[in-house]
Amino acid sequence: MAGHGLAGRMSGVMYLAQGARVAIRHICHQDFEELSALNRESAELHARWMPGTPIVTFEEFTRYMARFDGLLHEGFLICLRDTGAIVGRVNVNNIIRGTHQSATIGYSAYTSTTGRGYMTDGLRLLVGHAFGAMELHRLEANIQPANTSSLNLIERVGFRREGYSPNFQYIDGAWRDHERWAIIAEMTRSETV
Repeated sequence: MAGHGLAGRMSGVMYLAQGARVAIRHICHQDFEELSALNRESAELHARWMPGTPIVTFEEFTRYMARFDGLLHEGFLICLRDTGAIVGRVNVNNIIRGTHQSATIGYSAYTSTTGRGYMTDGLRLLVGHAFGAMELHRLEANIQPANTSSLNLIERVGFRREGYSPNFQYIDGAWRDHERWAIIAEMTRSETV
């Protein structure tokens, strides 16, 4: 069924974009159990890098999903194309329209699926979707300097380092410095020519 754009585990869910191994789709309420289990298993991995506590209860998930009711945020999942299993999550946050057409992304991998290139493939699909169907022009990612895995990932996807933001975000009990990385639509078009 994956060849027809349907997630293997959730019939009727259309992929927004798909590659050889992974596909992206919007997050939905039926994803709670799988995401809760992935967040539990990955709590230690996420603690140093992500704000807040892992989303593991239905109430936390419901609050998280409510942020996608408006026009400022969209939530996506990276899934294995053949089974529909979730291997990553990406939020497109703080969407600004008008003369900016920009947003900030946040993402997470999971302990059981890291190191296989799924996030690289999935983020490339997400960037294509953001600059295509979402009609954005710029995406930004803010990453702590010690998070070398995430820095390497975002660079592989084609983002370039633009700057450094001291005390940028409160994470794991302290204000953390972040590197600011970005990609614009023209950077992806030049790669395909």
